[in-house]
Amino acid sequence: MLADRQKVLVISLLIISFLLYSFSIYLNPPEKKEPVTLLSTKGKLVWQQYNCVACHQVYGLGGYLGPDLTNVYSHKGAAYIKVFLANGTATMPNFHLSDEDIAALTAYLQQIDASGSADPRSYTIQPDGTIQQ
Repeated sequence: MLADRQKVLVISLLIISFLLYSFSIYLNPPEKKEPVTLLSTKGKLVWQQYNCVACHQVYGLGGYLGPDLTNVYSHKGAAYIKVFLANGTATMPNFHLSDEDIAALTAYLQQIDASGSADPRSYTIQPDGTIQQ
């Protein structure tokens, strides 16, 4: 069993390491590249209101019934997304969204698309726990 002095030394080193790591994270926060628009913020609220994450994934997190929508904006485009949202499909119900809600959800999907890629295999994990694409 460790002597009391060794226990105090180990605990002290752990606390100091924790504090140094915490300060380094808060002194160097990750940079935001794209400002969030009011329309995309409304789109996120519509996304949450209709519980889209139950079926769809964003960054690989969410349901598995529908496709991952992280990069759908760059792959399919705004017109394609708007048609799907307005009409639904055999799998996705028509939620009878207003034109404003469709525009907001499209802006939200554009914001997500601009923020990165959904494929975690291409990520590089930084020492502070953030990722680099």
